[in-house]
Amino acid sequence: MTVTLTEKAEFRLWAFLRGSATDESNSSTKKGVRISVKSGGCSGYEYGIDITSKPQPDDLVIQQGNVLIYLDAKSAPLLEGVVVDFVEGVMDSGFKFTNPNATDTCGCGKSFKTDDGTPTGVPCS
Repeated sequence: MTVTLTEKAEFRLWAFLRGSATDESNSSTKKGVRISVKSGGCSGYEYGIDITSKPQPDDLVIQQGNVLIYLDAKSAPLLEGVVVDFVEGVMDSGFKFTNPNATDTCGCGKSFKTDDGTPTGVPCS
């Protein structure tokens, strides 16, 4: 499974993880980032990224630098080859997903569709 974080994305995620640190001495699972895809968004699929220390039992685990990534197993085929970047701009800042599996993306960059049965999108409001 290939999900790659750019240096900027890794730095930002590591900062989020440090900022949300709790006493994990009683936990066998380390805090990490859970990346998933769900039905929704204006194109049909929507990216999800959450800080968690409670991954799902079937999550795939990837370590990139200082960041532990929990990858939703059901989303894995849609996330194969994805590059996650962090962009900062005057009008828009945040995580940007470059997905080689996407056949179309929304202008907001947070949703996409594929050729293999993408759910119906919901227009942006």
